[in-house]
Amino acid sequence: MSTASVSFRPGAVLADLLPASRVRDLALVVGGAALTGLAAQIAVPVPGSPVPVTGQTFAALLVGTAFGARRGFLALTLYALAGAAGVPWFANGTSGASDASFGYVLGMLLAATLVGALARRGADRSVLRTAGTMVLGSAVIYAVGVPYLMAATGMSLSAAVAAGLTPFLIGDALKAALAMGALPAAWKLADRRG
Repeated sequence: MSTASVSFRPGAVLADLLPASRVRDLALVVGGAALTGLAAQIAVPVPGSPVPVTGQTFAALLVGTAFGARRGFLALTLYALAGAAGVPWFANGTSGASDASFGYVLGMLLAATLVGALARRGADRSVLRTAGTMVLGSAVIYAVGVPYLMAATGMSLSAAVAAGLTPFLIGDALKAALAMGALPAAWKLADRRG
């Protein structure tokens, strides 16, 4: 039997399985922002839309779920603020808050917080609960991103939905499926090692 103890207490998220320290939390926040910025470079243009399909949303939801609400919020806040200040790590190496897709970045910040709070309640430990968590997180991203797209471009609601939501639903379903497999599997692996 190992002398190291892994805590599976209620309210734990995957990041809590690492030894607690301020250095750990700082590394997670900076690493979560960097992961999101790196994933944003996986970008595929969508014809007729100023918003590309990216790995950014998957990274933001994964960061929130694995790190918890507070660290997820801080990681995505760092990502948003640094990108708004000029770090070229938004989709396609862009930066700045004036881009039509910046509303999705703000939505990711809120979504990471929401999914992190849900993960603290065990929403990442089964396939079905993880699916629901990812759907809610994606809905928050669209609830902020689509109105921002409307405001930034002057699009009508129906045009913004057609350009900024509908083309992304299949990709979001695939990202949710990845999370549905990865997160519960990570808990099972940790449980076997604990």
